[in-house]
Amino acid sequence: MTATAPRFGSAPLVRLLLVTTVLLGTVFTVLSGTASAHAALTGSTPEDGAVVAAAPKDISLTFSEQVAMGDNSIRVLDPSNKRADAGKIRDLSSGGTVTYGIDLHPGLPDGTYTVAWQAVSADSHPISGAFTFSIGAPSKTTATVPTEEAGGGLVGVLYDIARYVSYAGFILLIGGAAFVLGCWPRGASVRPLQRLVVQGWLTLTAATLALLLLRSPYTGSGKLGDAFDLGGLQDVLATKTGAALVSRLLLLGAAALFVAVLFGAYAKRETPRDEEESKERKDLTFGLAVGGTVVAAGIAGTWALAEHASTGIQTGLAMPVDVLHLLAMATWLGGLTALLVALYRAPSIENAAVRRFSRIAFISVVVLAATGLYQSWRQVGSWSALWGTSYGQLLLVKVGLVAVLVGIAWFSRRWTERLGQRAEAGTEAGTGQGAGAGAGAENESKAEAEAATGSETGSGTETAAATTVVGDSERTTQLARQKAALASARQKRIRDADPGRIGLRRSVLAEAGVAVVLLAVTTVLTSTEPGRTAEQEAGATGGAAATAPATEGPLALTLPFDTGGENGEGTVRITLDPGRSGANEMHIYVDGPDGQPLDVPEVKAAFTLTAQQIGPLPITPEHFAPGHWSADAVQIPMPGDWQLQLTIRTSDIDQTTVDKNVKIG
Repeated sequence: MTATAPRFGSAPLVRLLLVTTVLLGTVFTVLSGTASAHAALTGSTPEDGAVVAAAPKDISLTFSEQVAMGDNSIRVLDPSNKRADAGKIRDLSSGGTVTYGIDLHPGLPDGTYTVAWQAVSADSHPISGAFTFSIGAPSKTTATVPTEEAGGGLVGVLYDIARYVSYAGFILLIGGAAFVLGCWPRGASVRPLQRLVVQGWLTLTAATLALLLLRSPYTGSGKLGDAFDLGGLQDVLATKTGAALVSRLLLLGAAALFVAVLFGAYAKRETPRDEEESKERKDLTFGLAVGGTVVAAGIAGTWALAEHASTGIQTGLAMPVDVLHLLAMATWLGGLTALLVALYRAPSIENAAVRRFSRIAFISVVVLAATGLYQSWRQVGSWSALWGTSYGQLLLVKVGLVAVLVGIAWFSRRWTERLGQRAEAGTEAGTGQGAGAGAGAENESKAEAEAATGSETGSGTETAAATTVVGDSERTTQLARQKAALASARQKRIRDADPGRIGLRRSVLAEAGVAVVLLAVTTVLTSTEPGRTAEQEAGATGGAAATAPATEGPLALTLPFDTGGENGEGTVRITLDPGRSGANEMHIYVDGPDGQPLDVPEVKAAFTLTAQQIGPLPITPEHFAPGHWSADAVQIPMPGDWQLQLTIRTSDIDQTTVDKNVKIG
């Protein structure tokens, strides 16, 4: 089978694909927002909003799962915005709890203190938050904490783009090399394919370096200028993600050697001259296949080591499955891109190579389906999470795109079969088309060139006459080349007019377009909290009927109460603004049976997330006015179905606790 490039542009097709992937990566990054993470703050000492009589010696924070912290991950600020901590973070984890602490300066004065913290979840995503406590009595504070969520802003956008581009580079490098080695060995000497694989290597290397530099501001300050801070880079290298990125760079060095041999020694042995050279080529092919597989699996493993596969359930099985998933994806989509480049840019490609890729692509799809099914079960966990969480919805979009891609691939396979049938018919009819058309065109050109050159030496008399007319033999050689070029151009026109090859080109181009979008969705998936944990955090497994509906804006509730004593009946109105995870402002209004404010001695509140075994998180509101209590900076660590418990005391001995499930977004 043969094909040539259409005359619709001068830029290489692979550059167009790379630009398209970067643009789509930017769009999906902006639309996806900041990446969700698994870990959350579940408690602290002192608690959020607490008022303690004396200054504590230290501050401790407890998280729902393992996190990584740097030297500056916890900061305690006094009312004048000065550091009140000693700066050294201690790991206090024990008995399955994840707790970190930091010592305070001795002799801290009374007032309200702000604790700002940031950490990195086990799946490499940053988390952050802040809360306050008071010594002696609350006071005004000028402490400032970052208003932007960790992993957001310009740095977050650039980091996510780099992640997307790194996936694209991995696909071009691994899939392109696999296509050459497994489907079309002659492609090792084709310049467009060489450029495709090399550009894949350069893209992956550049994106990995960018991720390494952006990692510190991405998980820390959020300032782009800190990307070149050597201290921050040193901290990154000590983390799991930093080790994975450095390992990827080292493996890319080995990949560079593989590419050099593939397009060097291997390409030179394209047509062995004797049995010994044939054996050497087979040995080299085997060595490249084994070495390339090991390097490719190692590079894929750097993602499995640092992202979703390394956390959650069954990590020992999930990581190798994730490696297989990435390799199958690269073989399919990268091979598809290589085929597209060959169809549009290479002088010719045998139909047998297309058929071999069709078989390899089918195997890759089967592996993708099997590994994807396991990953879906592991990350989603239930049918409700598949429809009710962002991860599940994105997964459905991905499955839909894969189905579209497989459907288009079916048409490509039909075009390939038609070309194969034409090739066999053409060979029997002696037309030289079909599977051997590329070689036939090449032989035809050589034959015409030899015929033209042979006319120079056909006979002594004719040669002498021609030499006399032309002047020297260079003119005859030039004429021979012109004849060969004309023959080649004629053959190309015949190939380009073949509707079968035109159909195959268009279907493969459509596949590549869908693959670019599929890669963008996959990148967003890797930065989205899995449905299994998202559903657990939302408390979707129980108590839905008793849950107050989530609302846009502040949360407002009205609950009756009766303490059983004199003047013990009434209603309590609660507002929580903005009514979502993070810092909130809480107001509590207590009214008597007549609807007038009822001034009670004490009101307390607490939030509990039963599904995650978080809480109760106590809140001690301040008496603001008759019947009015308020609390600033009420910290809700994560969204979900929380149980709000409200305790109202109307006398020294009369009190009651009312509760209500509220859904906080």
